[in-house]
Amino acid sequence: QVQVVESGGGLVQAGGSLRLSCVASGSIFSINAMGWYRQAPGKQRELVATITNGGSTSYADSVKGRFTISRDNAKNTVYLQMDSLKPEDTAVYYCNTRIKNIMFREYDYWGQGTQVTVSS
Repeated sequence: QVQVVESGGGLVQAGGSLRLSCVASGSIFSINAMGWYRQAPGKQRELVATITNGGSTSYADSVKGRFTISRDNAKNTVYLQMDSLKPEDTAVYYCNTRIKNIMFREYDYWGQGTQVTVSS
């Protein structure tokens, strides 16, 4: 069994910063891509940023230059550093990980989500 748990959300003023963390644990053989998605009220879930196990990153245009994704493979952890936050960044942020379990089967696992609220 695999668990994915996010942390680090909260309330921040516009222009401020937050750092999200996501830890995967359990019956893990290897982790491929890791990423962050977000879903604002009344909107579809959207991709924010991804990082491969080799460290290649990609970002949504709306967060380029403000958000930075990174990972610590030894800790099965992915981070999202969010700077220069805007009210439109307000959403529930979800961690997604593509994990090969100890049965060598690969699945996408999602965390429970962490709320980020940016006040104007």
